[in-house]
Amino acid sequence: MSKKQPKFETTTLWDFPTQNYGDRPHGDNRYPGVTPAFVIWNLIQRYTKEGDLVIDLMCGSGTTIDVCEEENRRCIGFDIVPYRNDIKQADARNLFLDNEIADFVFIDSPYSDNIKYNDHSDNIGNISCEDPRFFEELEGVAKEIYRILKPWKYMAWLIGDQAKKKKFVPVGFKLYSILENYFKPIDIICVSRHNQTSNTPVWHERARKYNFYLRGFKYLIIMQKVNK
Repeated sequence: MSKKQPKFETTTLWDFPTQNYGDRPHGDNRYPGVTPAFVIWNLIQRYTKEGDLVIDLMCGSGTTIDVCEEENRRCIGFDIVPYRNDIKQADARNLFLDNEIADFVFIDSPYSDNIKYNDHSDNIGNISCEDPRFFEELEGVAKEIYRILKPWKYMAWLIGDQAKKKKFVPVGFKLYSILENYFKPIDIICVSRHNQTSNTPVWHERARKYNFYLRGFKYLIIMQKVNK
């Protein structure tokens, strides 16, 4: 029996009401900020073929590993504090990998210090995006992606913006500007956000009353490494 596949997305608006598809888990939907498995599935259909090596620099609960295994891609997942045994411990700014080894790189990074993942001293997610150091650290990750990615191959970075206490920080735009220094832009996908802690009647009423917007999407920035 053939397995049921997700929809192959053809537009720049992706809206997945659930985190997972099929009859087996891809990552752990209880993990804070878990990556939608549909995102990984769609990316590897477009930018990899069977047997290719996919690297996830901040692997979280292992969604990328699970999807790649099912789709016959090799995958190495890293995280500063691994959630499970098949995720390797490493800092995304300093991986123990050879140069130009990856066929595709994915990262779903923190976009500020809004989610408490862990107390590791090198966790970028413990730095506010209002601190310039946050973007300096993201640039360190971008350099590492450039180092490990094969020429002419692709990377994708999932990230959101922050609006907090009447201050908006366009994290996605700022990251895009950094990535342009290293990669050729391919496209930006808008990925709808679901299951947010703020997606409650109370927060919607506050958004109306105090005239602000709740976060409704993340950017999926896709770029290519080209020879300069």
